[in-house]
Amino acid sequence: MDIDIRPASAEEMGQLGLMASYSYGGAFGDGEDNIAVSGTRPEWTLCAFDRQAEDENARPLMATSYAAFPFTIRANGRAMAMAGISIVGTRPEYRRRGLLRQIMTRAFAEQRERGQSVAGLWASQAAIYQRYGFAPAGMNREYAIDTVDIALMSEPSQDTYSVSRHRPMAVLNDIREVYKTFIAKRTGYLHRGKSLWLNAVLSEEGGSAADGPVYVAIAGPKDSPQGYAVYTLRAGQVKHASRPQEIKIRDFAWLNTGAVQSLWQFFARHDLVGRVSWANAPMDDPAQSLMMEPRMLHARDSEATWWRIVDVATALSQRGYDHESRLVLSIAGDDLAPWNNGTWRIDTPGYPEEEARVTATDEVPDIRLSVRALAGLYSGMYSARTLANWGQLAGSQQGIAIADRLFTTTFAPHCPDHY
Repeated sequence: MDIDIRPASAEEMGQLGLMASYSYGGAFGDGEDNIAVSGTRPEWTLCAFDRQAEDENARPLMATSYAAFPFTIRANGRAMAMAGISIVGTRPEYRRRGLLRQIMTRAFAEQRERGQSVAGLWASQAAIYQRYGFAPAGMNREYAIDTVDIALMSEPSQDTYSVSRHRPMAVLNDIREVYKTFIAKRTGYLHRGKSLWLNAVLSEEGGSAADGPVYVAIAGPKDSPQGYAVYTLRAGQVKHASRPQEIKIRDFAWLNTGAVQSLWQFFARHDLVGRVSWANAPMDDPAQSLMMEPRMLHARDSEATWWRIVDVATALSQRGYDHESRLVLSIAGDDLAPWNNGTWRIDTPGYPEEEARVTATDEVPDIRLSVRALAGLYSGMYSARTLANWGQLAGSQQGIAIADRLFTTTFAPHCPDHY
């Protein structure tokens, strides 16, 4: 087998679309230009080609596909570059030959050179990506509630706002500003460019067409909104004699609790809606504390994004920390990114806006862990104590306590955007 690992050319991007169509069973569309590869640039890809085989168009046959989008994310109050991995797939006849491992190894080195110290993805199967050092870095909380069950603990007060409904393009700039403020101190959220807003959050194409047109509800004055919800509305989605409609919340951001209350009260006024669903709420969303009967949200949790630390020293320095502290940690066994192995000292200023100092050291480490365990700790998904209890982190009691305090995030890690 003569394999060439390289980016796809512009002429070969159709193969990437066909690979995504087959690998994901049409979940993102079929054909060479399906939604999974829409907007993907050749230079973001890294694929395996069989030089001795051709597709039906006499092009070198793509055996494994891979792409990494250049994202910027929030990391506990600071911005950092991330490689958003997507469109990963291998033809069944080429599987179990280590092709993806070769791609990952090269990709991590290239991402390090580009300053992308963290890689993220949505795992189709956990078993695939844990082998490459990825760990869960966020959860989604799903709600499904009948409008008749939306009753809040607090009745409307001076802290709530009037809500107005708009078509997306009329308020895009306004809600973008709310989103920027909302994510400022959070972890895992993407910096959304206009294309991500238009092609994902606000898109009415693809599978979303069945959900109905996209609307935006704004809490507060249009020129200074305090919160918003992006949603769709469609009849015939619920088996109910008098309330057959469904509202699907796509995106929800707020600057204060009054805005959250106001938007839920707005949804409650839809008398023909039998279900308000939200598939990607954060784990620390306040709705369960606001509802009179929180059980009626029918909350269900599922793992969402996964992270991999590509460059330990850079990633540790770029993250925000809420406490001034010093911690020495040791990483071993990273054969895909061997530059991560070693002992690292972190000195944090205690202000998330300022960069921590990370240096290689010969000091005795306070904690020892794998690069995969570090991803869970770094994102705020798991505490050091939890990882120690699972046998994935070793250290002194004092070291574990320092790590617990150091890696706490202000908000639960979360990414509502699928990529």
